[in-house]
Amino acid sequence: MNAAGADPRTSLNAARRERELAELPGEAVDVLVVGLGATGAGAALDAASRGLSVVAVDAHDLAFGTSRWSSKLIHGGLRYLASGQVDVAHESAVERGALLLRTAPHLVRAQPFVLPLTPLVSRSQALLAGAGMRAGDLLRLAARTPRSVLPGPRRLSAVETLRLAPALRPHGLRGGLLSWDGQLADDARLVTALARTAAGHGARILTRCRAVALAGDGALVRDELTGREITVRARAVVNAAGVWAGGLVDGVRLRPSRGTHLVLRAESLRGLTAAMHVPIPGAGNRFVLVLPQGDGRVYVGLTDEPAEGSVPDVPEPTEGEIGFLLDVLDSALDVPVRRADVAGAYAGLRPLLDLGRGGDTADISRRHAVLTSGDGVVTIVGGKLTTYRRMAEDAVDAAVRVRGLAAGPCRTARLPLVGAAPRPRLDALDAPARLVRRYGAEAPLLAALGRRDPALLEPVVPGLPVTGAELAWGVLHEGALDAGDLLDRRTRIGLVAADREAALPAAEAVLANPPGLAVAP
Repeated sequence: MNAAGADPRTSLNAARRERELAELPGEAVDVLVVGLGATGAGAALDAASRGLSVVAVDAHDLAFGTSRWSSKLIHGGLRYLASGQVDVAHESAVERGALLLRTAPHLVRAQPFVLPLTPLVSRSQALLAGAGMRAGDLLRLAARTPRSVLPGPRRLSAVETLRLAPALRPHGLRGGLLSWDGQLADDARLVTALARTAAGHGARILTRCRAVALAGDGALVRDELTGREITVRARAVVNAAGVWAGGLVDGVRLRPSRGTHLVLRAESLRGLTAAMHVPIPGAGNRFVLVLPQGDGRVYVGLTDEPAEGSVPDVPEPTEGEIGFLLDVLDSALDVPVRRADVAGAYAGLRPLLDLGRGGDTADISRRHAVLTSGDGVVTIVGGKLTTYRRMAEDAVDAAVRVRGLAAGPCRTARLPLVGAAPRPRLDALDAPARLVRRYGAEAPLLAALGRRDPALLEPVVPGLPVTGAELAWGVLHEGALDAGDLLDRRTRIGLVAADREAALPAAEAVLANPPGLAVAP
């Protein structure tokens, strides 16, 4: 353990970044990974845990791109089963089970969902949805995820439905359908845990390092903080840059789609305790998700719209998409949510592979693809957050095969991430439940920071539970280099602009003077 109690092998910070950057020139590594979203961080962990030397770079920060703009769900594959993609559905269910049971039980838990049977849901649609949920339970069974972790689906009375979702319109409500899926405490925290676990296995995790030019034997990398350029030599290169992958390797054609979410204050939905599937009128088997976060916020999403033109660093929702989500939500509510009630909104771009078939982006397969360029760069595209681990495994398998690397077998399906522990141990930790859900077995160490400086246990924004200890932990152990890293990715304060502005002084203060003296665990 280091000065603040965490395992020093997994701690990412500015000093470690500088040291590892200085070691790069003149040394060849086994694998260079470009991109530190879920798949890139997963690939770094996969390769490092097989005994390979790894450098992983990102032009910005951990989870800067698509990985932080998700619904924060770990899907069991029901949507893909409905569209006939049985293999994708089964893969999703298997990966969900691994996260829930072994690799990240602190970050992924079971989430109940209610599908309200409003007058807009016909009886035939309700029968079809119920059959789909039972099929989803069979996927759970096939993936060997026990019912004690993910309960089975069932029909709800109108009274039970309103108890879980009091904001629903009671008139004409025939009840609801209850199902269960996996929910992430935070998608960006999953990426942070992956990157730190990879570092613990020896990977060099380098943010603010842009791959300027990529080839099969390495890359020219620019330190975005100093402008210095470094040649990184590697025996294999994995391009996991997501929607930016096509800009690094010729021949990779993507057709991004934009998924938009709203951020509401919890009071807008009056005591919602379960997530909801709200059917999109006239769209058959498509739904808007309503997702309580446990931090005073609720996410509502998501859209699936083609994203034309150049790829921005931070996508922006359109007013049309915001209006669409509000309209669908209000089709089921007793009191409409107004545009003024939207505290924030965010959008992410899915890196879908362009197969030249045209059509709606919602109909493009969520299968991932591993592509190898003429000079040996392995690119991984497509897929979804739930299956990041399998995508990383397939990418590293390809790199090992193409470049003839001596590597052990993949271990990540059973490799616990930083903070993971069996559920009984997590439940017994002497730390606030919210911290356990976000930091797992490390939660008592954050509480220990507060014992030394009680001010660190105070919320940094009134009405939000994020504390100064979390900001300090981000600087000391999670590689946060500036206020954006802290507010927009290590915590999610920045999803609401007013909250971000209020928290900015606290973030800047921690960055200027991070607490680093020893504390008792």
